[in-house]
Amino acid sequence: MGKTTGFMEYARAENPYREAKERLKDFSDLHTALSEPLRHCQASRCMNCGVPFCQSDFGCPLHNLIPEWNDLLYQGQEKAALERLLQTAPFPEFTGRVCPALCEKACNLADDGVTNRDNELYLIETGFEKGWIQPRIPAFRAGKRTAVVGSGPAGLAAADLLNRMGHAVTVIEKADRPGGLLMYGIPNMKLPKGIVTRRIRLMEAEGVSFLLNTEADPEMLNAYDAVVLCGGAKKPRGLQVEHADAQGVHFAVEYLTEATKSVLSGMAPAVSAQGKHVVVVGGGDTGNDCVGTALRQHCASVTQLEMMPAAPEKRAPGNPWPEWPRTLRTDYGQMEAMAVQGGDPRIYETTVQAIRVNDKNEIVSLTAVRLTKNQEGRLVPIPDTEKTLPCELLLIAAGFVGCEDATLSRLALQSDARGRLLPPDGSHHLGGKLFSAGDMRTGQSLVVRALADGRAAAMEAHRFLGQKNGF
Repeated sequence: MGKTTGFMEYARAENPYREAKERLKDFSDLHTALSEPLRHCQASRCMNCGVPFCQSDFGCPLHNLIPEWNDLLYQGQEKAALERLLQTAPFPEFTGRVCPALCEKACNLADDGVTNRDNELYLIETGFEKGWIQPRIPAFRAGKRTAVVGSGPAGLAAADLLNRMGHAVTVIEKADRPGGLLMYGIPNMKLPKGIVTRRIRLMEAEGVSFLLNTEADPEMLNAYDAVVLCGGAKKPRGLQVEHADAQGVHFAVEYLTEATKSVLSGMAPAVSAQGKHVVVVGGGDTGNDCVGTALRQHCASVTQLEMMPAAPEKRAPGNPWPEWPRTLRTDYGQMEAMAVQGGDPRIYETTVQAIRVNDKNEIVSLTAVRLTKNQEGRLVPIPDTEKTLPCELLLIAAGFVGCEDATLSRLALQSDARGRLLPPDGSHHLGGKLFSAGDMRTGQSLVVRALADGRAAAMEAHRFLGQKNGF
């Protein structure tokens, strides 16, 4: 696979970022693309590994045939490479932009791994550009109706596969646009919304129906032969402090949703960081997205609080290859903050102790406090480490605790202790004709894992329909 000496001849080269201060002027794509010859060189770095960990459980939840399509790309057989990629990857235009690329860290080149994510993005975008991507309309229809509730990554993956297997599919989405977190949870500069819409239009041409602005209920779902629930884990983890409900305190996804709606409509956002001192609670990807969005909205300053200590620069002894490296990562938002503010926006081992408001119940500042672990391993405040930070916009990106209560109540379902619709046997089958997939089943995770879980649920639903109907 690939060029035997390619990894020695060519250095790893990712799609470059646009210059930080330039990209902060808009919400357009963060990156520019390498040329075709350079992309072929990058594909040539994929070695003829005895054991390709990139496509193992360590590397790719979708089990993409990475060495095979890298070899074809290196040889210039781009259409064949794309066909091989699409055997396992439903939406490479999404994972090629937002996947953390577990496969690259599991590569036998370790931290110098092959640029698989950029390679797959090149293949799918080349396919769209050259007209290779056309609607694949099933030749056979089974005559059974299926519903997918939720149009995020898991929902779209389930709908796509169910449709390919000949089932009539209706995707029920409560928002005004399909895509779930792909549309409203991930900022436009990271995943342009025209890319999401392009895929939705293709799925519609292939026979998938989308029912928007609609809340699913048991009566509606009775009309279908199988139902896959992909409503996500949208119940956010809040702050247990007074005035957490003050004006100017928002959950991250709410803020990011309004920012995307503003980009799509051209109207001012309902929640804006313009001219405000912004504090983001949470050091993950969503917190970073809030930092990048606030900077584009011309905030006065942005600070990111992280409860845990900074990760080590190199792998710890208990975190060997090919596991995902739990090392310090500086993402695009933090890089942009450094370029604008002259320093890292992150403050580690710190959380919000108190929120101060004015007589209109608007947040004006907060008290941050350093944390340490006690003898029981619990994080506790360190006395006399309090610090006041100006803050007119507080964004909480502290993760999620499971399915929304309203969704569970409306569908008359009971989650487990972690807020998941996870069957006791570990399957996707909740009982009767109901199945679950994605974050709703597993708890919050990666887009690529949601895609894989959606496809797995679709396969279970397909087998259920076959056993029930005899085809």
